[in-house]
Amino acid sequence: MKAIEIRNKYLRFFEKHGHTIIPSAPVIPENDPSVLFTTAGMHPLVPYLLGQKHPAGTRLTDYQKCIRTNDIDEVGDNRHLTYFEMLGNWSLGDYFKEESIAMSYEFLTKELGIPNEKISVTCFAGDEDCQKDTVSFTCWRNVGIPEDRIYFYGKEDNWWIAGEEGPCGPDTEIFYDTGKPKCSETCQPSCNCGKYVEIWNNVFMEFYKDKEGKYTKLKQRNVDTGLGLERMAMLLQGKETPFEIEIFAPIMEKLEVLQKYDFIESRRIIAEHLRSSIMIIQDGGRPSNVDRGYILRRLLRRAIRHMNKLGISLDTLADIIDISMNALIEMYPELNANRGIIKQVIIQEKDKFIRTLQNGEREFEKEVKKLRASGKNMIEGKTVFNLYETYGFPKEMTEELAKEQGMEVDTKQFEQLFKEHQDKSRQGSEVKFKGGLASTGEMETKYHTATHLLNAALKQVLGEHVHQKGSNITAERLRFDFSHGAKMTEEEKQKVEALVNAYIAMDIPVEKFEMPKEEALTLGAEAMFIEKYGDIVTIYKIGDVSLEFCGGPHVAKTGELGHFKIKKEEASSAGVRRIKAILE
Repeated sequence: MKAIEIRNKYLRFFEKHGHTIIPSAPVIPENDPSVLFTTAGMHPLVPYLLGQKHPAGTRLTDYQKCIRTNDIDEVGDNRHLTYFEMLGNWSLGDYFKEESIAMSYEFLTKELGIPNEKISVTCFAGDEDCQKDTVSFTCWRNVGIPEDRIYFYGKEDNWWIAGEEGPCGPDTEIFYDTGKPKCSETCQPSCNCGKYVEIWNNVFMEFYKDKEGKYTKLKQRNVDTGLGLERMAMLLQGKETPFEIEIFAPIMEKLEVLQKYDFIESRRIIAEHLRSSIMIIQDGGRPSNVDRGYILRRLLRRAIRHMNKLGISLDTLADIIDISMNALIEMYPELNANRGIIKQVIIQEKDKFIRTLQNGEREFEKEVKKLRASGKNMIEGKTVFNLYETYGFPKEMTEELAKEQGMEVDTKQFEQLFKEHQDKSRQGSEVKFKGGLASTGEMETKYHTATHLLNAALKQVLGEHVHQKGSNITAERLRFDFSHGAKMTEEEKQKVEALVNAYIAMDIPVEKFEMPKEEALTLGAEAMFIEKYGDIVTIYKIGDVSLEFCGGPHVAKTGELGHFKIKKEEASSAGVRRIKAILE
């Protein structure tokens, strides 16, 4: 069964059970600086898990495009993916454990045809914060899972929270038995031997964990589930790895034809990192040296390095991108409209990387000259690491050049430094994801409203071609990206600033409405990613100044904002400008 067929079966099944299908949010979160990327289906829904009413109701289902960056260096093995698709169904204060488990079992056995004997499950064992989940145990037993295939584990295995604080609760995880022999008499779902593969996680969110680690009950009990699409397709197709399913098979086969040297890990890295990069660029990401732009740059450069490792000409990159995109078009038809810009961004980054490698090679030659002058024959690991970190110069290339020069490389010291670098990167990523989503305190709420006023003022001063291309809000400032081809003059900036402050002085009421999407478009409401909104949408109206699709939150009147001041205007990317501003 192809991945697209599994996705469609899933959405239709839950639609039949009263769920509204909502669109996937972009992989780049809107107005959320606490996360680099959307990492789970629950991220865009946090306000609704905390009690805010969702326009589409209390039963939702979707597929969510996700990027997780903690294990980029692990990609190349038989299971790690940076980009993946998560299927989810949601209950926002509606049904709970009994119905969730019954629907999960019905979907797996009736829709996907998985035999009962292939399914094992785990439940929460209980602790001082939450009692043992005997309800889930009973539900699984009632649908037909025998007691000897129901296991209890603690928080480490059967408790879910995004980050260190936020909505959370016990979960029940569903495992697929691959049929491989048990690695020992005690082999069970918690074992990593490969016999059991987790396929679905049903989280029963009824708690909120605060910064001090204290758990309190949420206003409503929620269900949040996640089923990994690529993994499920792999299992149903009887494949050993996700790189053998139809999403990856065409590019894997092409790379095998083009390669001079046979490294399966390199083919997997190229295939995975290109797909991840395509999806990030599609949703507005561009390579840079900070945050998500750095991740994109890292993915692309790692893919290019491994093309070199396989001996594949970089002149074939455009064809390889096309093959990757063609395998994705059925699942993401929106890629077709952006095929040209996606290829352009990737090839431009390839060209920049080639220049970087040339710089790295010059630095290598300088190091060799110094070593020869001092009578040494060993290139220190810290030199190899510096070439890698500063110039993106791969260790393998340093080793190859060293061999040509008759020199040795201290790989042990390099590996130690590289491991320290990885540990720091992971810690940084964890800090970035702490808390799951950005807070929406008083200042963040004010800045949300200020972005609407800024967007409206820019249209007035620069023209109707201005459209929002991205935003980032913290408690200290707003950052707003918009379409405009030229640097703003001082006069234009002053006019925009004065206009925003005029809107604030007018103390205009900020009104919230829910309506069908088509009706909102007819009214002229503006949206950044129109495809991410469902059939029923929330729009915010600020007098005659602004009408935008938005999930909020916002102030009651513009007079609450204070004084608006532009601090900086600069280029963001081709045809896109960026304003940083504060409220005083």
